[in-house]
Amino acid sequence: MSATQPEGYLALPATGTGSPVLVLHPWWGLNDTIKGVCARLAEAGFVTFAPDLYEGKVTDQIDEAEKLVTELSSKLDQTRIQLAEALAFLKARAGAGDTGIAVVGFSMGAYYALDLSVNQPTDIRAVVLFYGTGPADFSQSKAAFLGHFAEQDPFEPQASVDELEGELKSAGRPVTFYTYPGTGHWFFEPDRADAYDEAAASLAWERTLTFLEQSAGA
Repeated sequence: MSATQPEGYLALPATGTGSPVLVLHPWWGLNDTIKGVCARLAEAGFVTFAPDLYEGKVTDQIDEAEKLVTELSSKLDQTRIQLAEALAFLKARAGAGDTGIAVVGFSMGAYYALDLSVNQPTDIRAVVLFYGTGPADFSQSKAAFLGHFAEQDPFEPQASVDELEGELKSAGRPVTFYTYPGTGHWFFEPDRADAYDEAAASLAWERTLTFLEQSAGA
């Protein structure tokens, strides 16, 4: 696969090099919040790339987001190819070699992060989930998993979180899930004023950086 940059957002550390992190956006699309996450990861020393799974479409309206995510889910094979191209680009750009790539997924993006960990197991060494789950057979996965979940989340009920945690543990994967009291879906995203929780977001960020640094062998 070519190392030509696919459609998406690339953020580099001041040194231009670092451990690679792939960021997968939520159903809103590749918005400024996700670009900001990439920039913060780059500031922390990671070579970061967020593929644009919607090819330029962005929304802040739930009804429109539902249409976009439904459209995306109808072409799973194409999306998997798109993600494989993003991985190949990031791996080449970061000079990752065989060290593997970390994936951070938000809501919808968490589903695809889990899917990547199963379908690209030799490439994915670490997965961070923000309030998102998904079904999969994790027996082939080689990744460690960190999850951040909301206490009050109609999109991801506790039963789904518990089921995913159990599946990962049964597959022998290292897994740590946190639930943030009093929070709802999107609590990490500052542009969602109705859901953003600064304290929870700050703690989740600290835990994410520690996890990524440890998984990179830092």
